[in-house]
Amino acid sequence: MSPHDKFSVALQTIPLVGILRGLQPHEALAVGQALAATGWSLIEVPLDSPQPLQSIETLAAALPLALVGAGTVLSAADVRDVHAAGGQLVVSPNFNAEVVREALRLGMVCLPGVMTATEAFAALQAGATGLKLFPAEMITPAVVKALRAVLPATVPLLPVGGITFENMGAYRSAGASGFGIGSALYKPGMAADEVADNALKFIAASAAGTASRK
Repeated sequence: MSPHDKFSVALQTIPLVGILRGLQPHEALAVGQALAATGWSLIEVPLDSPQPLQSIETLAAALPLALVGAGTVLSAADVRDVHAAGGQLVVSPNFNAEVVREALRLGMVCLPGVMTATEAFAALQAGATGLKLFPAEMITPAVVKALRAVLPATVPLLPVGGITFENMGAYRSAGASGFGIGSALYKPGMAADEVADNALKFIAASAAGTASRK
C-alpha cells in the first residue's frame, strides 16, 4: 500500500495523527504497537525529539501498515533524512515550498502548517497532500468553516494544537477532516498502556464527531 493510500484509508477510519514529541528510541516499539493495537495508523515523531530518526526507523519497520513519519520538518534535507529512515509522512509547523516539493518528489504524504487562505492555496499549488491548520488555538471552527468554503472540497484539513474530546465535534461540523493529537495522547515517559487508553478515547470522540457531522 502506498503512503497516499494509507493516508486515504486512515482519513476514512481513524483520521488522527499521533504526535509523539519527546519519544525516546527505546520507547518507540512499545508505544507504536500500543497505538497500532487500537487501529491508530498515523504516527509522527517530531524531529526535535531525542534521536527521532532512530525512533522513526523502528516504528516504520515494525508497523508496515501504518503511515509513519516526522513532524517539525523544516528543510528539504530533513525530508530526505526522514525518507532514508523509512518514514513516509512529513508534517511541518509552517509552509516551506522546498519541503513540500521534496516530499512530493519522494512520494511522501506532506502536511504543511498553514493559518491563512493565502498560505493554504500556496501549499496546495506546491503539491501538499493536505493541510495542517496550526495552531488550532488561533483557528476556531468558524475559521475552518470559512476556509472549507473556498478550498477544494477534497483537500484534507487537520487542525492541530489544543484539540480536546470536547471541541472535536465542533471542528468536524465545520469541515475538519481529522486532527493531530499531541500531549493529550502522549507525554515523554508515558507508559504504553496509558497511551493506548488515551488513543481509544480520542478514537471514540472522533467517531462521535463524525456522526454528528452527518
